[in-house]
Amino acid sequence: MPGSVKTEAVVLRSLRFGEADRILHLYTPGRGKVAAIAKGVRRTRSRFGGRLEPFFRLSLLLHEGRGELLTVTGADTISGHPRLREDASALDAAARACDAVGRLFDTDQPHPDVYNLLCHELALLDRRPADAGRANQLAFRLKLLLAAGLAPQLAACASCGEGDHLVGFSGAAGGVVCAACQAGSFPIGAEAHAFLVEALGRPLADAPAADGPSLAQAERAISETLEHHAGVRLRRAAGG
Repeated sequence: MPGSVKTEAVVLRSLRFGEADRILHLYTPGRGKVAAIAKGVRRTRSRFGGRLEPFFRLSLLLHEGRGELLTVTGADTISGHPRLREDASALDAAARACDAVGRLFDTDQPHPDVYNLLCHELALLDRRPADAGRANQLAFRLKLLLAAGLAPQLAACASCGEGDHLVGFSGAAGGVVCAACQAGSFPIGAEAHAFLVEALGRPLADAPAADGPSLAQAERAISETLEHHAGVRLRRAAGG
């Protein structure tokens, strides 16, 4: 039914529309991903100012009509993440985080844990821009996999349950595989395996370190899991 909706939201994307409007892709704790139009926001004297830019965390008042787009009627800033915006690497990591959420959770189903995870990631990048590297981005994606129920099997062979001689990773099987089940997998080293385990278990702020080749293996494991089980392909993680 038409009416007003009050919600928190993170702005995932902002697209120009018409002469003065913007279409916003928002992620909310109670309504998942939604799209809204902000009318007149590009005018110099818009009452919204610069609050409706990507990566802002907002308290919004939206009007829900009969169409697919909601209309923004009020907006207050919870956090604009100003330090993040001054650092190119942190800004890029924030864009990749928002893109990952938008692609993997492209639904109006509520996932408040995903909303909270995204808010935590943006706050971390704002507080510690120097952490905006590949390890942080992969740790964030692993936690998204966990929230989606797609966390890879890492404790034993995903095919037969063998606990030793885990030498490969299979996206199709959904995790690490042993030597007897490695057909169709790619080799994964001990450091990459350890990174996956630790990144899933630690807070984002304590993402483990790993060398470049190990992070590349970890990223391939995450990417193949997403492609096989969610049909989603993300942008490559960036940074050292």
